[in-house]
Amino acid sequence: MEPNDILKKYEKLVYLILTFLFALIVAFSIGELVYIVFTALFVNSPLLLEQGELLNIFGYFLLVLIGVELLAVTSAYINENVIHVEVVMIIAIIAVARGVILLDTGTANPLNMFGTAIILFTLCTGYFFLKKGGVRNQ
Repeated sequence: MEPNDILKKYEKLVYLILTFLFALIVAFSIGELVYIVFTALFVNSPLLLEQGELLNIFGYFLLVLIGVELLAVTSAYINENVIHVEVVMIIAIIAVARGVILLDTGTANPLNMFGTAIILFTLCTGYFFLKKGGVRNQ
């Protein structure tokens, strides 16, 4: 057996272990999201959600969504040895949008807000050109 083959098998094993651990983390995160929603809806203030609770739930929901999408990208890389740029761009946009949603504008630094806007604009522009150019799995 050649060293190259051994290295490829080792790399695949590492990716499989990481994917399994990532899937485990996503599963527990979904369980925690269910617990947070149940507690917010039925324990703290029955059928009433305050603004802070709502923002926390949305933020955690988006975090779980990011985890699921990253898991999909990782498993696609294992199966096809291809990184799906379009999906990675969407994940990045969701991650930055999550930061914007959870941003407290009263205490936020204007320079940080401007930087976040530039990052979001750049990601969206890149995604637009990616879709317009018809570039798929790169």
